[in-house]
Amino acid sequence: MTIKPIRVQFKTVCQILDISRESLRHLVCTDSTFPKAIKTGETKQSPVYFDYAQLVEWHKNQMKSLANAELEA
Repeated sequence: MTIKPIRVQFKTVCQILDISRESLRHLVCTDSTFPKAIKTGETKQSPVYFDYAQLVEWHKNQMKSLANAELEA
């Protein structure tokens, strides 16, 4: 049995997507379809997480969009 994470840290999302922290910040701010961050506290230093299932779904939708764009071109 493989255990899949429920939530992943900001830095882990960067590793999963193979992007920099700044690129992830840009995605969060500009892509309305990107999963919303989950902050576990009120302070600036509180950890930020993302829902793993939402990340996977977002990625699948991105791949579908790319495939559709290639078919139309």
